[in-house]
Amino acid sequence: MESSQDKNLPATERKLQKTRADGQGARSRDLSHLAVLGTGALLLLMFSPSLVAHLRQALARQLVFDAGVLKVPAQMLERLQLMSATGLVIALLFAFVTTGASLLAGVLAGGWIFSFKPVKPQWSRLSPLKGLGNLFSKQQLVTVVKMVLMAALLGLVAWKFLVARMGEISAISAQPSPMALGLAGQWLVSGLGLLLLVVLLVAVIDVPLQAYLFKSRLKMSHEEVKQEHKESDGNPQIKGRLRQKQREIADRASVNAVPRADFVLVNPSHYSVALRYDEQSMAAPQVVAKGTDLVAFKIREVARAHEIPVLESPMLARALYAHADLDQPIPTALYTAVAQVLAYVYRLKAALRGQGPMPGALGEAAVPVELDPLHGRQPPPEAEPRP
Repeated sequence: MESSQDKNLPATERKLQKTRADGQGARSRDLSHLAVLGTGALLLLMFSPSLVAHLRQALARQLVFDAGVLKVPAQMLERLQLMSATGLVIALLFAFVTTGASLLAGVLAGGWIFSFKPVKPQWSRLSPLKGLGNLFSKQQLVTVVKMVLMAALLGLVAWKFLVARMGEISAISAQPSPMALGLAGQWLVSGLGLLLLVVLLVAVIDVPLQAYLFKSRLKMSHEEVKQEHKESDGNPQIKGRLRQKQREIADRASVNAVPRADFVLVNPSHYSVALRYDEQSMAAPQVVAKGTDLVAFKIREVARAHEIPVLESPMLARALYAHADLDQPIPTALYTAVAQVLAYVYRLKAALRGQGPMPGALGEAAVPVELDPLHGRQPPPEAEPRP
């Protein structure tokens, strides 16, 4: 027998949607690191010359002191505020751009997910047992192995770079300051480019790896899939109550429509069908109410209260109940049988008005045998008399 804990089935669409609603998705930290480092390096390469020149001028202004400045010391505080505001604006712009790059990398890796649920306090996160389980999970193991390999790779690349450029580094000190700063900048740019290349290679591997691990964590067992289908289809008890409620509403509607009927056909004990026919607006008679058992008795009671003829025609009543829809023309195969009943009802109403003799018994209408729901059924065996 298969264990319910064998989670080897892919996650269903419903579970994926619920997971996204919980704020979870496939995320690659290495891709986010690459986005932040790459965007920061690009900003420095693009704007560092003008930024350095601006800071140099601002610093030169800050270091100028004369008699006027000494007489008004508040000017020094104003200069400091201006310098601080400039640095703060530059830092905020840098942080805004790099944060946007990190968010874009997350969206590219796992799609857009907007949810406040991950930041809501959850007591389960404080559980030591769950924390230990997460510490020794497959996801954490992969993360640790990846970090160790990445650190080793970055260290190897940095070491090779330093060994290859050791002569250039030692020669920088012998150059004039402007040239030395330029060479140092070129050296830093080359080293940073190599490190970003390593991070890019790791991110290319990490993005599909995180997607695979995310789908692996969401795998479901056969029992979970069955339970989800059961929840999707609805609880059978709830569905049964809903059907019962719907039947009650339909029964009330049928009983309320009885006063509009021209006559009622009964089984006589189990079925009641109320019909109406208007030559001006209907192409054929219509069933306006029908029911069985208690509803059938209620239909008869309402019909008698409104002086609507109640006629016994067992086979026709059963056929109309089974094959005729409410407020729709009756089946064509029952036209003849209903026409016989209508003619009888017209004679009956004329006799009640004193315009003709009272008709005799209705008799069984001509109903096709195949339309009778009881056709072909064996009658229940009679109970043996007790001694």
